[in-house]
Amino acid sequence: MVLPVELHRTERIGWLRAAVLGANDGIISTASLMVGVAAASSGPRDIVVAGVAGLAAGALSMAAGEYVSVSSQADTERAELDRERHELATDPAFELQELTDIYIGRGLGPELAAQIAKEFMAKDALGAHARDELGLSATLSARPVQAAVASAASFAVGAVLPLATAVIAPSLGSLAIAGASLVSLFALGGLSAKIGGAPPVNAAVRVTFWGALAMAVTAAVGALFALAV
Repeated sequence: MVLPVELHRTERIGWLRAAVLGANDGIISTASLMVGVAAASSGPRDIVVAGVAGLAAGALSMAAGEYVSVSSQADTERAELDRERHELATDPAFELQELTDIYIGRGLGPELAAQIAKEFMAKDALGAHARDELGLSATLSARPVQAAVASAASFAVGAVLPLATAVIAPSLGSLAIAGASLVSLFALGGLSAKIGGAPPVNAAVRVTFWGALAMAVTAAVGALFALAV
């Protein structure tokens, strides 16, 4: 009898985090920039140019930042695995006892813990220590390129929403941009929470609130700038 494969949401954590962060940032930063420019009494063309510039700069910035950040995490993981590999080669008895103690700490009896540790060590010693001692796994391991691409692409998708609104409804200006962006943020927050198995309403409200705050602040700055000049 073949049992069905059980899927877990932890498999989505890496790309989901980068994608949601990128899309949220794309909507909020681009919309805020455009609303600020609109509040400074700029014309529709200037608003669209600002949005395009914000999209390009933001996508590249997100990709670079995510790549550097996740690369640092990957370097740390590799260093920990190299250290564990060295310890397994130089003192396997200590590593066996260390793994046994971990299982005892999780509730197994000493004899059963020792037996399981021996079997894991015989099959894949490094994998057992990476998983149970260091908390590392293939599912959650750092993938810099994947994170960078997901962040850049999702930022661009998010930034297109306020930009498209400005192109489609130029006469409505900042009101249309802000309204469409807030609706998009609410939907994105709820969708991402649902995918991750969390309550969607709380996440949607939280994301929308911070987006509204960011746009309000940039609109105030743009208005003050218009008065100053």
